[in-house]
Amino acid sequence: MTASLSVPPPSRSQHGPSEREVDAFCMQYAPRAPGHPAVRDLYRLLRDVPEDGLEARLAWVERWMAWLRERLPAHALVDEAEPEQPPADARLALMVRVLEGESAMRVSLTALVSGVCDGSRGLKLFAQVGLPAGQGFFAEASDRLARAVLPAPPEPGKLSELLLRLFPVPEDARWLLHLSPALLAKLSSLVGEPRPPMPQPGARVRADLMDALLLLALQTAALGTTEDVRDRAPETSLRASPFLRLRLVCDAVLARDAAQDTLRDLSTCVDDCRRVVGSVSRHLEEAGVSVDLVYRLERIRRSLERMEAIARVLGAPRGEPRWREALGLLSDLLRRAHADRSVVELARRNVRMLARKIIERAGHSGEHYITTTRPEFHAMVHSAAGGGVVTALAVAGKFLITAVPLAPLFALLGVGLNYAVAFMLIQALGFTLATKQPSVTAATLAGAIGEGARGDRLSSLVDIIPRITRSQLAAFAGNLGCVLPAAVVLALLWQVATGHPFLSPAKAQATVASMHPWKSGALLYAALTGVLLWLSSVAGGWLENFVVYRRLPEALAHHRVARRLFGDKGARRLAEGLAHTASGIGTNVTLGFLLALMTILGRFVGLPLDIRHVTFALGGLAMAGAALGPHGVLQPDFLWALVGVGLIGVMNFTVSFSLALGVAVRARDVPTAEALPFLRAVVARFLSAPRSFFLPPGEPPALPAAPALEHGGP
Repeated sequence: MTASLSVPPPSRSQHGPSEREVDAFCMQYAPRAPGHPAVRDLYRLLRDVPEDGLEARLAWVERWMAWLRERLPAHALVDEAEPEQPPADARLALMVRVLEGESAMRVSLTALVSGVCDGSRGLKLFAQVGLPAGQGFFAEASDRLARAVLPAPPEPGKLSELLLRLFPVPEDARWLLHLSPALLAKLSSLVGEPRPPMPQPGARVRADLMDALLLLALQTAALGTTEDVRDRAPETSLRASPFLRLRLVCDAVLARDAAQDTLRDLSTCVDDCRRVVGSVSRHLEEAGVSVDLVYRLERIRRSLERMEAIARVLGAPRGEPRWREALGLLSDLLRRAHADRSVVELARRNVRMLARKIIERAGHSGEHYITTTRPEFHAMVHSAAGGGVVTALAVAGKFLITAVPLAPLFALLGVGLNYAVAFMLIQALGFTLATKQPSVTAATLAGAIGEGARGDRLSSLVDIIPRITRSQLAAFAGNLGCVLPAAVVLALLWQVATGHPFLSPAKAQATVASMHPWKSGALLYAALTGVLLWLSSVAGGWLENFVVYRRLPEALAHHRVARRLFGDKGARRLAEGLAHTASGIGTNVTLGFLLALMTILGRFVGLPLDIRHVTFALGGLAMAGAALGPHGVLQPDFLWALVGVGLIGVMNFTVSFSLALGVAVRARDVPTAEALPFLRAVVARFLSAPRSFFLPPGEPPALPAAPALEHGGP
């Protein structure tokens, strides 16, 4: 452009450009707004391009990015009819216009771009940034924690450091994605093709992309051929594994400079690897899951995605199409780079799938606690009645143990074993404890929400909610209906045998006072108990997952000592029993010791911690009533304590069910927006058929028997 001859050549004096130079530049490139700060700042920026030194050049790139990020618009500087653009695109257009007219500035900026690309390497940027660095979850977590606490050494020769220097906040990824590829293509054509012997920036970046593709292929192949991945993909043999082909395909891409047919082969191989990962994920339910395995699967998925993104950049035509793909890659790099600096984000992402598998195992147990027919409803009441009788025995045992002055450790062991043995006995006899149902039935409910199309999910939810509520009511009716008379009978038998009440009058009064709904902390303790009930269900799911993942039933069935003691059939039955009862053992033992731990922990930390379990609370209140006599149970405090027991049951159920449902819904990625339609559908079902929430449907009428055919008929 000949117009550039009117601008005086930039002088590099210590005092900066003169006002005459700045004014001339602004009048030429912004005649409608010569005082616009974007134009003046650009002139000073282009005038101060460093001639050498990588660190000085990187600092200049930071200054240029800060200028580009300014929100002040810079459009319509020459022509009022210019279309309005985002501030960044308007500033890019201004810079392109200036470089087209100022050859000296263009030459100096071309040398800077060439020097930055020649002095920096992008292998870490393309092959490591945004991808987990270690082989497992705990190695990666410790690495991130160290990077967060310890200062990082400078690495000016790596483009990975420049990316986070230029874009220090996660929101920059969206801004980067919305830059104009056309303007960036014009800018790169002006400053990205220096004359020989200067290094070519495009060739340098392309070589880094090729190296990153090969490195990702090697790492992904190693992860995809590990033993636990191969064991969970039985339909794919090692020789046929696409992970072994991945290296060969990438070698072909490098040898032929990313020819289109080699990129198509790479895309096919990546799809095959992704199918193997999907197969492994599906087999996690049968073979169990660990955090490290989930972590490696996530690493494989993200590496495959990165390889596809790099292949799209390599295969795109020069100019705007290539820059469009490059912006997508850089935006993804930046977004993941920020996300992968957080230990919390790592834990949330990798534990979610583990939580889903544990919740699914709890959900399988929950199906046994949901009744459908009238006989199943009656069976639930009967099994809960048995659970109430066993609970009454546990209540008596707890009072006897706490009456002995034991050290805290032995008190914890005694009360914990008392609870755990009672819960295990309930499971062994096929009985039911109502408060254990909410956590596992909530997981089943989340399964109905999270599977199938939205209409199918809605139908499943509307059908399963009444079944859950009436099953829970049946369990509560059986537990509470039997724990009360059983506890009274035990107290009276004790009094007949020993000649004095099971509880002293002072202990009975203290028990009644501890159940008062507002004069005690009963409701808060009931909420805490709900949390413990939920934690115990998680522990049960974890133990079952551990047993399956470690293949303990198979090991036990073939164990030499077990086969010698019990025989082959006995060892197999023992293994089947472990697989069948692992979840119950984990839940019962954990719940027993958690319930015992709260009081001891409260004494240790100086907080008034305690538990209120509705079935145990009613059993304790019944024994207190037996000690106080008919007159005592008619007192207002005792009647309020009965109300408190009812509210304790509500708190136990609500807290444990809400926690289990919330975790299960999050683990299954159920959209929050679907909660309101589900709630409306349940309310509509309740209004139309409230009886189904409390009682099971009646038995269908029996069909009349078909008349018997006489002998000799047709």
